[in-house]
Amino acid sequence: MFKFLEEKFVPVAARIGNQRHLIAIRDGFIAIMPLTIAGSLAVLVNSLPIDFYQNTMNAIFGEGNWKQWGGNIWNATFAVLSILLAFTIAYNLAKGYGKDALSAGVMGLAAYMTFGTFGDGGLSGLTTGTGGIFIAIIVSLLASEIFCRLSGNSKLIIKMPDGVPPAVSKSFAALFPVIITISIFALVRTLISVGLEIPDIIGSFYSTVQEPFMGLTNTWTAGLIIAFIPAFLWTLGVHGANIIEPFMQTINADAIAKNVAALQAGETAPYIINKPFFDAFVNMGGSGTTIALIIAIFIFARKNKQYSTVGKLSAGPGLFNINEPLLFGLPIVLNPILFIPFILTPMVNVSIAYFATKLGLVPAAIAVIPWTIPPVINGFLVTQHWSGAVLSLVLLVISVLIYLPFIAMANRMAKNNEQNVN
Repeated sequence: MFKFLEEKFVPVAARIGNQRHLIAIRDGFIAIMPLTIAGSLAVLVNSLPIDFYQNTMNAIFGEGNWKQWGGNIWNATFAVLSILLAFTIAYNLAKGYGKDALSAGVMGLAAYMTFGTFGDGGLSGLTTGTGGIFIAIIVSLLASEIFCRLSGNSKLIIKMPDGVPPAVSKSFAALFPVIITISIFALVRTLISVGLEIPDIIGSFYSTVQEPFMGLTNTWTAGLIIAFIPAFLWTLGVHGANIIEPFMQTINADAIAKNVAALQAGETAPYIINKPFFDAFVNMGGSGTTIALIIAIFIFARKNKQYSTVGKLSAGPGLFNINEPLLFGLPIVLNPILFIPFILTPMVNVSIAYFATKLGLVPAAIAVIPWTIPPVINGFLVTQHWSGAVLSLVLLVISVLIYLPFIAMANRMAKNNEQNVN
């Protein structure tokens, strides 16, 4: 089976993982990750569900006044996410082509703005925030693609004398590609607004496509699929997390924003499936919940020299959700024994965590935190409730129990191999 998958499936998966546009989307989201974490930490500061903390802050700074600080951070992060992505994705795609990335990024942002909704005070509607993410991704990719192709045409380049500063030369070299690209998107916007009578393109797209799509991804079945894909790809030696990351980031930002808005309005958070949910309850130790595998090795494989050595070397990185030493050291990649629990464990965890959240036993995840935060601690931080930490701990115990029989099987095989050698 592994031979068949390695020959037929791995090359396809590798090509997908190296696909230029997916890499641009992934790197575009990674570029703004510090801002999304800062925005989530601001929510944590504002909404920490401890009465003593809230009462103390109100007493010191005045009722609700102290929350303006966190609100200003939110406005500078999640509230302008689509605009930031329009730049970073276009920038990274042009960088992949070896073109003028800065000009392409500016072009991507400008092209997205042609689809924006404007009011008396400037931008309005869903244009700047998480509601415009899908349109921002599509427009920035197309704009950067057109700009890069036009930039390669020598007839469209204005060459400046040798003494002109490089920044000025680059700006004039990009002049005609920029004019043509922005004109194309402005024309498309005009045709949609006038011909189809859709003045608010982003708002219409959000209500018709993006919001229903978010609902479809917020299901147990979707959670199982998202848990399965990266683990399955990793068993074949393909970086599964990198392949699914653009999709996860696309659904993540809007889900977090909607959860926060619902909680601030005193309502139940609507979206269970998001990246913090997976970081806290599924990817503990990395893909495959491998922190549990390390614990299982310490419990049951101390006499297995290979597993014991790799387990000790992987314990430090694994505590911070880095599991490459384990994946390639045991290895888990193309391992006929460990590939089963490696795929099964995250699917069990996502099922338990999903229904625990669905039943109201644990709050929905609302905070984006660094993915290197150790397990259990991140369960508390993403949910802002002690029950999140308890759920992480319970899932960790269950994960260890899933791995144990397979570790025992690996021990028997290692012992048999030693006897055969002797």
